[in-house]
Amino acid sequence: MEAVLAHLRNAIERGEYAIGDKLPSEAELCRTLEISLPVLREALRALQTMGLTVSKTGKGTFVVANAVEDPTFGDYAASDLLEVRRHVEIPVAGYAALRRTPENLDHLAHLLDRMERETDTTAWVAMDTLFHLAVAEAAQNPVFRRVIEEIRDALARQSAFLNELGGRREQSNREHRAIVEALIDGSELDATDAMAHHLDRVETTLTDIVRPARTDSTTEGGPEA
Repeated sequence: MEAVLAHLRNAIERGEYAIGDKLPSEAELCRTLEISLPVLREALRALQTMGLTVSKTGKGTFVVANAVEDPTFGDYAASDLLEVRRHVEIPVAGYAALRRTPENLDHLAHLLDRMERETDTTAWVAMDTLFHLAVAEAAQNPVFRRVIEEIRDALARQSAFLNELGGRREQSNREHRAIVEALIDGSELDATDAMAHHLDRVETTLTDIVRPARTDSTTEGGPEA
């Protein structure tokens, strides 16, 4: 899927498909790129998340931008989402370290164990949002949980995007483990540092994904088999 995405993204960024152009039909793209329909549809969804295309039911996929600027996850732009997460989740982790209960720690440890064993991306993404909700619950302030609930769909979409295109799952598990260990230790400083590091890595991966696609012999000639 990554190779198909890079191929289509390069074609858009090079101007082979201009703003307003309709991409070839799914059947035509599958035939010319020699790929399956599920792989193509994953790549088309990623293009739309990146803000390069829009899909219109019954009409097809149309180019709306020739460069990636700020991906959208649900109702929120990535930059807006990350800004809020930094201002909310970092201090929340500190409060959680000071206020967590044994039940909070048991719940987080159980979630973390399940995430580290999970191999299905969809199931892992669902637990990823539950993990961040659980940290907010451990802060013992219902308003924090309500804020995370509000952005829960966007968090899930961002998580899926980063895992599909950035291979973030194992790294996220390690970062989550560091957060839980800080909460167990009751260290406000370590908890805020661990959450800040986690969000830093999210931003770095996002930035790597949205940089202009690299043009090389593989992408110019189509995706590798």
